[in-house]
Amino acid sequence: MTGFTTALLLVVTTAGVLQWRRPAWYWLTFGVAFAVLRVAVRYRSVMDACGLTVPPSRWRLALARAANRPVPESRAPRILRLRPTRTGLILRLGLRPGQDAFDVAASCDRLRHSFGMYGVTSRELRSGVVEVRMTGYDVLRRVQMPAKLERTPTRVPVALREDGAVHYRDYRTVPHALTLGATKSGKSVYQRNLVAELAAQPVALVGIDCKQGVELYPLARRFSALADNADTAAELLDALVSHMEAVYQLIRAEQRITADVPDAEIAADIWDLPQHLRPVPIVLLVDEVADLALFNTKEEEKRRDRVITALARLAQLGRAAGIYLEICGQRFGSELGKGITMLRAQLTGRTAHRVNDEPSANMAFGDIAPDAVLAAVQISPDTPGVAVAGDSTGGWARIRSPHTSLRKAVDACNRHAALTPELPKLAAFRPALSLPAPLPDAAAKAAPAVA
Repeated sequence: MTGFTTALLLVVTTAGVLQWRRPAWYWLTFGVAFAVLRVAVRYRSVMDACGLTVPPSRWRLALARAANRPVPESRAPRILRLRPTRTGLILRLGLRPGQDAFDVAASCDRLRHSFGMYGVTSRELRSGVVEVRMTGYDVLRRVQMPAKLERTPTRVPVALREDGAVHYRDYRTVPHALTLGATKSGKSVYQRNLVAELAAQPVALVGIDCKQGVELYPLARRFSALADNADTAAELLDALVSHMEAVYQLIRAEQRITADVPDAEIAADIWDLPQHLRPVPIVLLVDEVADLALFNTKEEEKRRDRVITALARLAQLGRAAGIYLEICGQRFGSELGKGITMLRAQLTGRTAHRVNDEPSANMAFGDIAPDAVLAAVQISPDTPGVAVAGDSTGGWARIRSPHTSLRKAVDACNRHAALTPELPKLAAFRPALSLPAPLPDAAAKAAPAVA
């Protein structure tokens, strides 16, 4: 008995320490078994308490009366599938007649408390089938990306969602995106992680960093073009527009619209072109858009209108030519001048890190997902990197990128520098990579000789 008590005390102590210091390990060792047991035991009573049951059908009532049996109980949604994951549980439910997916979504918070989970979200898979994702611990406190990730040239993982799923940046689905965030909110880390992931893909990276290049120029070995001031940025954007027009001419020449060509082979964008003719996709990263929109003199105002017009043209027409925009800034509203709201309307993807006021969150989500505005304002300064991601469908979720240091991003860009494509129309803006400065004579004499 003493040995059993000692072993039980050791197991309880181990579980407590893991839950405190390593919640992911605790979930995989103890938490998942307890969670499955709670769901199995409490399921029917919880569904009834949350109003997710339906009364028995008329034929069941008639059959019970004919057989002189008790009145049948209300029926809860059927459990079609229960699958544990590395972060929680996935519960697939089959809805009963008369139930709606919105009923399950409205009860997520009550389900979280009833099943003792950290978070619960739901989404409709198809008519009559709802997927409920439960997380057993705070997956955003210490981001650990899964070992197996899906990567394609235009789809890369950038963050982890609050439900444990991976958040991907898919340029084929969401061509252009806007990223907002106050100082020290984690916006730069998100951008570094995106660049580090894209560095390994066969795409061209083009950057505009008007802070004298302090954010993007360390990554210059993987960039096909870079601009570190507003004047150079205006010329670079004009060159991009010229490149876009040249790509459209190539698509037009290769459309092959004849009577004997199947419809599936008619080219409408670069992805319909043969592999040997397809231009390399381009991702344009603008580090701080406000620096391009502000002006003091008439000459700067003309340059500003030229820049915003070029960005708007790229946002409206660049997708088919394989040009995708990543616009970053602390604020992005009408106070930046004419054309800004037109540009924002073309940026389908929206990501907001911590913001200092509600109007800044409204700039990101006010026109697509009003519910996400409050979530963006409530991000704590103690959790840099946490953001709210939404799109034009109105859906949104909290995400957090894994911490990517500047050194790690630079190493990724240097490792894949051979993938940097040469773009003839942007050759003038290719960053010049200087060699290391020679050591002074005194330092050279003091340096150890190399055998």
